[in-house]
Amino acid sequence: MRDHFEIRDHDAAGRIGRLQVPRAGVTVETPALLPVVNPNVVTIEPARLREEFGVEMLITNAYIITQTDRIRDRVLDVGLHEFLGFDGAIMTDSGSFQLAEYGDIDVTTAEIIDFQRRIGSDVATPVDVPTPPDVPRERAERELAVTREALADAEHADTGEMLINAPVQGSTYPDLREAAGRHAAGTDLDVFPVGAMVPLLNGYRYADAIEAVMAAKRGLDPDCPVHLFGAGHPMMLALAVAAGCDLFDSAAYALMARDGRYLTVSGTEHLEAMDYFPCSCPICLEHTPEDVRAEDDRERERLLAEHNLHVTVAEIRRIKAAIRDGNLLELVDRRARGHPAMLDGYRALLDHADQLEASDPVSKDAFFYTSHESARRPEVRRHHERLARLAVPDRLLLTESKPPSTHEYDEVWRLKPPFGPFPRALSETYPLTAEVPERTDRAAQEAAAAGVRRLIEEHPHAEVTVGHDGWDRSALARLPDAVVAENLQELGR
Repeated sequence: MRDHFEIRDHDAAGRIGRLQVPRAGVTVETPALLPVVNPNVVTIEPARLREEFGVEMLITNAYIITQTDRIRDRVLDVGLHEFLGFDGAIMTDSGSFQLAEYGDIDVTTAEIIDFQRRIGSDVATPVDVPTPPDVPRERAERELAVTREALADAEHADTGEMLINAPVQGSTYPDLREAAGRHAAGTDLDVFPVGAMVPLLNGYRYADAIEAVMAAKRGLDPDCPVHLFGAGHPMMLALAVAAGCDLFDSAAYALMARDGRYLTVSGTEHLEAMDYFPCSCPICLEHTPEDVRAEDDRERERLLAEHNLHVTVAEIRRIKAAIRDGNLLELVDRRARGHPAMLDGYRALLDHADQLEASDPVSKDAFFYTSHESARRPEVRRHHERLARLAVPDRLLLTESKPPSTHEYDEVWRLKPPFGPFPRALSETYPLTAEVPERTDRAAQEAAAAGVRRLIEEHPHAEVTVGHDGWDRSALARLPDAVVAENLQELGR
């Protein structure tokens, strides 16, 4: 049990949690954004991150500090918190990113963990090997073995109250990610970053990123706080949270500002092409795109960075509200409409509905059917699995319309896409109170037909008639042969 991480609310695999960071003496509410602060080039003063943006935790690079003579001795002298002017929690990276970029670094895990302890880091990182996507399996296995050695070295290090990251690597091999997660969870380490995500995220390979996260989560324990290394674009945060990630470190707010790019929850805009700001953050309320373009390079970069950070932390708050209200997947669905790659990621997430269902609450406030992806949500799967528990009469009518005043059936049940059949007594229970369009689509009808098939598989003695509202042929084809199907539109209901 990891008593430093407490989960308070769930929705899908997303959760609101409390991460205790004992060395800093603070508790960080998750999901949380950790802005990246370059110790050499500070775009937004860290004190402002805390006071104006509500940032509880940031991340900086300990390896860069070791390699920069003009700041190393001062950080060792006064400590990282005083040097940065930040009184929240500070996580430090070890140089693994530089290792991935340049091929070698001249520091060991034991050395960098000790340095992170001496400068006052609250959460330290060993020197793991971030294996990029699509490499040969032999390389992924070899580098994963090196990462395991780094975790062992970190376990034996003198850390005091400092928390330690246990990165989960494995490239784009789900079985290696799962095994790496299981190994990391078996250590005494504290926070579990899914590593080497930057190439996937930069390439908009959100489906592959979700596959890596879901594989890692299968190996990790439910009480493991999960950090998605390199994730910070507001467009994909809801998706990543729904997959079970708790911490995100963002350099995007500053890096994209440097390139004149303006972040939104549905993508990235170029400042040069903008006539209006679609945002109501302080920067966008006080400036027009023309105003910002007229500034010198440094001021323009600062203004864009502040907007980018405002929109990102606002999305984190929006995600927390969605988890609390039980509509996180509706938020993910809306974000998925902003970019085709996001839709790929959402569909990849729903491929793991069984995994989501394990932590998804059995009761929420509402279920909104907003797209054909909604037919694959864990609530639908759970309803189909529970059909085996129902007592089914010998002669049963399932109908989308009101029950007929006179009939020859033992019982009349409701038939509601995408869930399928259920007794009318359950109509006011979640998720069968779902708001569903009157014009149901093929995916909802097919899911309902799958529910009918599941009911009959569990209760083969029943003679079932289905009264459907003009279902598509593909949905009717999914009904068992023994079912009598009647089109209510042709029968005049």
